[in-house]
Amino acid sequence: MLSAPMEIGFDYTRSLGPVLSRFMTALAERRILGCRGSDGRVHAPPLEYDPVTYAPLTELVEVGPAGTVVTWTWLDRPLDGQPLDRPFGWALIRLDGADTAMLHAVDAGSKDRMRTGMRVRVRWAPEPVGHIRDIACFEPLTDSPPTLPGPTAEPVTMVTTPIHLRYRHTTSTEESRYLRGLAEGKVIGQRCPSCGKVYVPPRGACPTCGVPTVDDVELPDRGTVTTFCVVNVPFPGQRIPPPYVVAYVLLDGADIPFQHLILGCRPDEVRMGMRVAAVWRPREQWGTTPQNIDHFQPSGEPDAPFNSYAQHL
Repeated sequence: MLSAPMEIGFDYTRSLGPVLSRFMTALAERRILGCRGSDGRVHAPPLEYDPVTYAPLTELVEVGPAGTVVTWTWLDRPLDGQPLDRPFGWALIRLDGADTAMLHAVDAGSKDRMRTGMRVRVRWAPEPVGHIRDIACFEPLTDSPPTLPGPTAEPVTMVTTPIHLRYRHTTSTEESRYLRGLAEGKVIGQRCPSCGKVYVPPRGACPTCGVPTVDDVELPDRGTVTTFCVVNVPFPGQRIPPPYVVAYVLLDGADIPFQHLILGCRPDEVRMGMRVAAVWRPREQWGTTPQNIDHFQPSGEPDAPFNSYAQHL
């Protein structure tokens, strides 16, 4: 079976609303705000709605940059993207003036220095921008003078946070045969022995009958567009400038369509029932990957009749 490292990444952008906007703006000024609930408790970081009455919270109060470790755990091997690149403690820290704790990293230097009840304070990022990462981490409280608040910042109404998920994907036996077939210029599906449906990419079991799909079927690299969309919105990492078409292509002999690019014609020329053929990358670029098929393009054949793909939309 094949395996490979995988990564999914995107920038998550959100609007903040009145409470978190003031919280992030204060961070840009090297200050921390909490909010007071209906029961008098101060929540830091602030909540947008009262946990008791569920009403919107509007009273924000400043809390201290120092606090007390309520509980903690130690991380010997930090992961990519975490606050520190050396061993550190994750801790729940109750800031002075707050009644609840916030989760953050503590740069204690060693596990032996971490303890419940230890006093810590914020280590600010060199150039705060109005993001939770303006708190670089916490550090043990010392007698050195605290960092002074920064100048008044412009209101922060949006934040963008990079999201990354890294993992190793190990293929199934059926998926491995499919990928090895692509490395040889073949498209391999599998047939259900009960209902006769052919799935590509193959599945370990037929979703209709629930029985293993055991028979390999080599399929042609041409098929029919069943449905499609025109991509008009640009986004980071896009390798083709919009507009372009992403479509579901039902390969001849298959019973389920799969998604791919349609190039080689104008987007407004793509239509349901259009016959298309695969365009393979140069052979020296082939590997055990679906990217061996670069895209599909019109084959020049007459459109397929609607009833030939009506059950596959």
